[in-house]
Amino acid sequence: MDITFYSLGAAEEVTGSKHILEIDGSAFLIDCGAFQGSRAESDRKNRNLGIESSRIAAAVLTHGHLDHCGLLPLLTKQGYRNNVYATPATRDIASLIMMDSANIQARDAAYLRQQAKKKGEKFDWEPLYTEKDAIQATGQIMGVSYNRPLLIDEGITLEFFDAGHILGSAMASLTVKKDGKSVRILCTGDLGRKEKPIIRDPDTAIPAPDYLVLESTYGNRRHGTSVDAMETLGEIARRTVKTRGRIIIPSFAIERTQELVYYFHLLVDEGVIPEIPIYVDSPMATNATTIFQVHPECYDEEIREAFIRHHKNPFGFNSLHFTTSVDESKALNTRPGPLIIISADGMCEAGRIQHHLINSIGDPNTTILTVGYMAEHTLGRRIRNRETEVKIHGQWFKRRAAVEEINAFSAHADYHEAGEWLDALDTSRLKGILLVHGEPKAQAAFKTYLAERGYPQTEIVRYGKTYGMNG
Repeated sequence: MDITFYSLGAAEEVTGSKHILEIDGSAFLIDCGAFQGSRAESDRKNRNLGIESSRIAAAVLTHGHLDHCGLLPLLTKQGYRNNVYATPATRDIASLIMMDSANIQARDAAYLRQQAKKKGEKFDWEPLYTEKDAIQATGQIMGVSYNRPLLIDEGITLEFFDAGHILGSAMASLTVKKDGKSVRILCTGDLGRKEKPIIRDPDTAIPAPDYLVLESTYGNRRHGTSVDAMETLGEIARRTVKTRGRIIIPSFAIERTQELVYYFHLLVDEGVIPEIPIYVDSPMATNATTIFQVHPECYDEEIREAFIRHHKNPFGFNSLHFTTSVDESKALNTRPGPLIIISADGMCEAGRIQHHLINSIGDPNTTILTVGYMAEHTLGRRIRNRETEVKIHGQWFKRRAAVEEINAFSAHADYHEAGEWLDALDTSRLKGILLVHGEPKAQAAFKTYLAERGYPQTEIVRYGKTYGMNG
C-alpha cells in the first residue's frame, strides 16, 4: 500500500485549497478551490489545475466557500465525470457559490470587452467556466450526511464529521484498508470554533487518525471573544446613530452575514442599540439565508431552539432588508443614515461592496468594519491596514472613513483553539501533521506552538512536494 499527499493550492498561502491523496496510483482530490487575490495572479493560478481530470478517481468537498469549491466547474469542463462527495448543505451552498462565480466572470468579460472596444484594443480574455459548467459540477455532487461511512473506492472509506466552520462544513476522514494494513487520514478542511452561533462546535468524537491535514490560517493570531465583539459592535452602532452615518461591512455571503444579522438582532433585543436599518446587499447572501432555513440539521441545538421559539424567522427582524435589484443597491448610496450595509465580497475584490466603498470611503461619518480574514494583496487587506489611499475600479480614492476590525467573528479556529481541539482528539495513532491553508509566518509560528504543545511531528506543506502516509 503506497499513500502520498501533495498540495496544488493553499500551500504556504490561504486560498485555493486543492490537495491530492494518491493511493496506489489512484488520485483522490480533496477540495478544488479558486485562488483569491489580485485579478492577474488569480487568473494565472486558477487556469492551471495542476492535474489532469482523467487521473482523479473521486473528489471530496469539505465545504462550500469559493476557495474550496470554486474550480470544480473547471474540473468538470476539462472532462471530470466521477463523483464529488459533500454534505447536503455543502452541495446547496457550493451550487450557489459556483453559479455566482460564473455570473461574475461573464459580467467581467462583457465589461472588459466593452472597454477594450472603446480603446480599439484586442480582447482575448475568457471566463474560466460558464453557468453550464457550474450546473454540471453541481450535478456530480453526491450528498453524504455526517457520520455515515461510505465506500468510495476499493478499500477506501470516507466519513464526514462536523468541522463547525460554516453550514455543512466537514472534516473528511479517509480510511484506507489494503494488503492487511489500515491507514486513516483526517483532512480538517477549514476548522471552526466552539460556541459559535447557529452551527455546532467542531466534532472531536472522531476515530484516531494516523495523519492529520490541518489548516493554519490563524496560526499566529488569537481571536477576541463573542462578548468583546458584541461590546465593540454596540459601540460602533451607537456612534453611527449619533453621527447619522453608515457602517459598511464587507462580508462573505455564507455564515458571516447570517451571524452578523443574529448579533445585531440580539443587541436590539437587549436594548443595547436602537433599531437601525440593516441592508443585506448581496443576492447570494439572500439566497444563502434561504439555504440556512432548510438545513436545520446543521444547527446548534440550544441556540436553534431558543431562537426559533422567540422568532418565527431566525435570520430576520423588522429593521432588516434584503436588496434584490441593482437599482435598490444603488439607491442605498443616497439613503440618509444611520444605516448598516452588509455586502459581499468579503475581501472587497468583487461585487457590490466595491460600489459602496467608492461612494462612502471618503466620508468621515462612515465606518468600514472588517470582520473576517483579508488575504494579502487584496483591497480588503489594504483597507484593514488603514492605507490612506486605495485603488478601486482603476481609480484612486482618499480614505477618510474610520476602519474598525472585529476578529471574533472569524469562522476559523485560532492557534490556541486549534490546539485545544487537537488535545481533545484521539491522537494515540498520530504519526504526522501536515499544515496547509496558511501564510508562511502564521504556519511557522503554529508549527512551533504545536511542538511546544507536544506535537513535534508537524510539517509545513510546500507546493507540489510529496509526503508519504504509509502505515
